[in-house]
Amino acid sequence: MTTPACPQCTLENTYPDGTNFVCADCGFEWPQAAAASEDDADAVVRDSNGQVLQDGDAVVLIKDLKVKGSSTVLKMGTKVKSIRLVGGDHEVDCKMDGGSFMLKACFLKKA
Repeated sequence: MTTPACPQCTLENTYPDGTNFVCADCGFEWPQAAAASEDDADAVVRDSNGQVLQDGDAVVLIKDLKVKGSSTVLKMGTKVKSIRLVGGDHEVDCKMDGGSFMLKACFLKKA
């Protein structure tokens, strides 16, 4: 496990000390449990209505999306079956008639 950067001075010279992380540069201390809960919160992917998405869910596009580097447009109302959740900038991988796409969850709603 890598130690996170200091939330106060943003330097990465930190170390664990008991149940806290300590910044060697500014002396700031913060609990390790808070860092673990932030990672868990990032793992939840929600659609445009706030419903939690899971692998295998079916979703519907809520607006027309232009495909980057192509003249293809994914139309609003298109239903996508069996999504796969991934980490990173685009949370959802899916396969449709036009190929495989990476989509952001904010443009989807659970079907």
